[in-house]
Amino acid sequence: MANMITIGIGDLKVCRAPDVLITYALGSCIGICLLDSVANVGGLSHIMLPDSTASTNGPMYPMKFADSAIPLLIQQMERLGASRSRMKAKIAGGATMFTTTSEKFNIGIRNIEAVKRTLMQNRIPIMAEDTGLDYGRTQVFYTDTGVMEIRAAAKGTKTF
Repeated sequence: MANMITIGIGDLKVCRAPDVLITYALGSCIGICLLDSVANVGGLSHIMLPDSTASTNGPMYPMKFADSAIPLLIQQMERLGASRSRMKAKIAGGATMFTTTSEKFNIGIRNIEAVKRTLMQNRIPIMAEDTGLDYGRTQVFYTDTGVMEIRAAAKGTKTF
């Protein structure tokens, strides 16, 4: 029987199939699902910000940042027997939650760019994404099938 594992904001968790990973409140934040379907190991990270080097408290909270949380997620999955070369990603979030004319303050777009850059640096392909726009999401990741389900109040449910 599958366990439902909740990932909080600025947190990450790894598990073995058939456990299900879920995270709530993805506005400008991004949920990164990784899966090695051969090892039956999955993980989900809920990042808040793009770059730990721009923060004075970055090293204390590495799971909050795309550039530091994704490598941690990979390492924890490898400890359970996953191989980076087999990992595939699905991502969601990165919404523009507030109107701004400055890209500097559009954290959603900056998060999307940082997540994609960090996954590319780690040679992990993105198989599906539901990013951007202007609404929040709940992300559910079924590690037994690799399906990412996105729930949004005004948009319904989508599967990837």
